[in-house]
Amino acid sequence: MENKEGVVASLQSIKELSGKTCSDIAAETGLTNVYVAQLFRRQAQLKPNTVESLRKAVPSLKDDHIAAMMRPPMRSYNPNILQEPCIYRLNEAVMHFGESIKEVINEDFGDGIMSAIDFYCSVDKVKGIDGKERVVLTFDGKYLPHVEQKSEESAAKLLK
Repeated sequence: MENKEGVVASLQSIKELSGKTCSDIAAETGLTNVYVAQLFRRQAQLKPNTVESLRKAVPSLKDDHIAAMMRPPMRSYNPNILQEPCIYRLNEAVMHFGESIKEVINEDFGDGIMSAIDFYCSVDKVKGIDGKERVVLTFDGKYLPHVEQKSEESAAKLLK
């Protein structure tokens, strides 16, 4: 299982044949639904302490699938995916609200960013006040402050 596209196709097929959604598998493994999707797309690494619950949730996963999922993935995306309407609208929402989100982060936390590594993401469905279904996206990232770069605190000083 070397070819990423082949591995992903195989994993997607196994998931589909299981009849379970990412949210179903998430409920059985204790992971977020988006992280489950990332695992089956080889965009996240399966950790050893999750193997047993994933095998139980999706019993048709073979040892070579598990081994592939446990290797550090090559996280990437196809730039053409931005043409897909759902992804285009997500990108549009971030671009439209981005400056305001940054402003609120800076006001509430200071000069810094949200980590995309120490990061949790989930998708939930709720009923709005009008009774219509609504999508709730949760981005839950660790706050990382920008630091003042003092030369005496630089690790490069240790090299001299």
